This record gives sequence, C-alpha cells and structure tokens, in this order.
Amino acid sequence: MTDLFRLDGKVAVVTGGGRGIGLMMARGLLQAGASVYVSSRKEAELNAAVDALSPLGRISAVPADLGTAEGVAALTAAVTGREDAIHALFNNAGAAWGAPYEEFPESGFDKVYDVNVKGVFLLTRALTPLLNAAATEDDPARVINTGSIDGIVAPGKGRDNFSYSASKAAVHMLTRHLAGELAPKILVNAIAPGLFESRMTKEMLRAGPDEVGAVLPLGRIGQPDDIAGISVFLASRASAYITGAVIPVDGGVSTIR
Repeated sequence: MTDLFRLDGKVAVVTGGGRGIGLMMARGLLQAGASVYVSSRKEAELNAAVDALSPLGRISAVPADLGTAEGVAALTAAVTGREDAIHALFNNAGAAWGAPYEEFPESGFDKVYDVNVKGVFLLTRALTPLLNAAATEDDPARVINTGSIDGIVAPGKGRDNFSYSASKAAVHMLTRHLAGELAPKILVNAIAPGLFESRMTKEMLRAGPDEVGAVLPLGRIGQPDDIAGISVFLASRASAYITGAVIPVDGGVSTIR
C-alpha cells in the first residue's frame, strides 16, 4: 500500500514554487521521493526555497514569468535540456487583483488571466511531449492545476477579487476540458484550496489564523501537510483512475457558502 503513494524516480515541475502553496507542494513531493523543478518570476524566493528544501531531495530552480509566452518557452527549454520525461506538472503560479467594483481596471483582468488561465494552457501544451514520454499504461503522467474555492462558490459582497474568482472558475473548466483531450496518457485534475497562509491571504488573516480558522467547519485554516497530502496523492499511482476532478481542499467551506 505504501508504494501506491511513493514518487521515487519521478520528476515534477511546480510553478509558483517559491512560496505559499507551491512551496508546500514541492516539500511534499520531495518527501515522497520525487525530483522537483520550481519556477516563478522571483529568483530570490526560488533560491531560498531550494536552500530550504534541498536536504529533502533533488530540487532545481528555473526563474520564468509564466504569464508570458517567453517565460513558458524559457521554462520548457530549461526542463527539456535536462530531462527526457516529466511525470507531473503542477500549474500553481497565480496572480490576483483587488479593487472596488466601480474602479476595477481592465489591466486587472489581463494580468490575472494571462497567468492563471492562459499560462496554464500554454505550459501544459509545451510540456505535453515530456509528459507523454513519462506515461505508462498503469501510471499515466499528471497535470495538476491550482484552482480555488473562489472558483466554486462566489466570494461574496466586499470581496473585490473579480478577475481572480472568474479566472479560477475558468481553470476548473480548463481542467475538465484538458482531461478529455489528453486522456488516457495524461490525467488532468485540479486542487481548489480554501484558506491557507500565503501572501495572497495576508489581509484575510489579519485577525490571526486561529481566530479566522475557528469559524470554519473544521475549526482551522489549511496547513502545509494538507496541500502536501493531496499533491502527493494526485501525482502518485494511487490516483491512476481519476481525471477531470476538481477537489476542494477547504476545510468544508464550500459546504456552507
């Protein structure tokens, strides 16, 4: 049974891997035995992530702006130059924008959609040959997209992240569409996180994680192991019969909103 969840010998790419949920993903994958490439725009954060996680396994950093075609090409070239195959792609890089309804700018949609939706599609397509090369009949390759609980239930009045919530709903549908397109060699699923500590949720957690988490159905906000667990599951042989799923990892928030 333990072997179902091991990732020994597998190679994973995690975008947005320098901090937050991406860092949680990378840590879990390394602990399960995978080799990991992390990528984001900020080289200093990537280097800090590599320094922190390298005791757990082989990890490399590739700086790239994945909201641009040039950034997608740079990451693809870097990975292709070092690997003949990759087993899992975690499309986790994300952008957000907040502004009141009356003032929300067009650029707030352009930036968010470029990273959260277009970047997911372009990078998946670019790395499809390497994913196909890793796929076997018993254990297909994987694409895991980071959606959001905000793409499942409306954030509500006063939450001014209009382009973010819309983009994450788009990620969920793109996940289902790609699952049909890339089956059976590549499985495509999405994680829809709820409230975790990250730069994006700093304002939401201003009162403190314990106080905020106390009102959630499970009585707490998400912890790194919660992301590590679902990430390892979706990258491992244990999930070999699942594709097109959007899995809330939200402490039950989606059941009450």
